[in-house]
Amino acid sequence: MPAKLKTILIVLVVIFLVYAVVRDPERAANVIKSIWDLLYSTVDGFGKFFASLAG
Repeated sequence: MPAKLKTILIVLVVIFLVYAVVRDPERAANVIKSIWDLLYSTVDGFGKFFASLAG
């Protein structure tokens, strides 16, 4: 991907995120919490899996 296009896409994503937070901060916080919970449970699952393999 060309560097200029990548920069434009990053700027657009940041603008959208700022808009979403300003428009509805509570909903944006719920989305972030949901994403965090998903990442946490995924890493926790991998940890438990590898711990069961090791022990």
